[in-house]
Amino acid sequence: MLQIAIVGFGNVGKCAYEAVEAAPDMEVCHVVEVSGVSAPIGMEDLWVTDIKDIGRDTDVAILCLPSRLCPDTAERLMKMGISTVDGYDIHQNIWQEKCRLDDVAKQNGVAGIIAAGWDPGSDSVLRALMEAMTPRGISYVDFGPGMSMGHSVAVKAIDGVEDALSMTIPAGAGVHQRMVYVQLEQNADIDEVTQAVKNDPYFVNDQTYVEQVPDVKALLDMGHGVRMTRRGVSGNTHNQVMEFTMRINNPALTAQILASAARAVKKQTPGCYTMIEIPVIDMLHGDKIDLINRLV
Repeated sequence: MLQIAIVGFGNVGKCAYEAVEAAPDMEVCHVVEVSGVSAPIGMEDLWVTDIKDIGRDTDVAILCLPSRLCPDTAERLMKMGISTVDGYDIHQNIWQEKCRLDDVAKQNGVAGIIAAGWDPGSDSVLRALMEAMTPRGISYVDFGPGMSMGHSVAVKAIDGVEDALSMTIPAGAGVHQRMVYVQLEQNADIDEVTQAVKNDPYFVNDQTYVEQVPDVKALLDMGHGVRMTRRGVSGNTHNQVMEFTMRINNPALTAQILASAARAVKKQTPGCYTMIEIPVIDMLHGDKIDLINRLV
């Protein structure tokens, strides 16, 4: 039975707890929440307020934290001898952070999986498979409409912002608009906040609109989705078209992939991996022969 620590108990952390507890081969041994929030009823024995308080009985730590906190937290846990998985989603920095954590993981004899959400994550695996099917071609990834957790968290970290919601609106052919709704702290300036949002790496490459609202929670819907389309060439045969579509609850699916990645990470040699480097079968529970007979 894999012993799992959930690090962070926001929307994703709560769903990760449910995903782990529903799995037949893992259980939650610790929940780390540094915000000072009291433990929910029935979870008092699991609750700790500092990573240093989780013991070496932990096999894997699932990091349910804002992306910018994940690499340093993963490094700290790896140095404690604990394998990690995270949903780091800043695409342009994944290679850099993977290489850094790869060195740390190997030095400490553990493994990590970075960017193990649904995009990057499971969508990355599908993109790789589509490219294997059509080595030449063009892929388009259209997100939404829906709430982007990473973008929303990035806005919440901006000075003057009390709460925020970032909605991803697909314009087609992989182009997106960002509709950002902000609830400001007293005396905050909407123009300054707007400029900070548009200059943030999460938003700098997209057309972004910022609107001040009195209550973000009145707008909140955690639904999201994606449509991936590839048109390409197999050998010398053109017009090979494939499409994948899903509509999901964002935190729940992210958490489930993290839980499946936690199963996979213990099957890897020391180092840090992305999901396209992990055999898909390693994420599944069950006998290998049965899985192959059922799924192949």
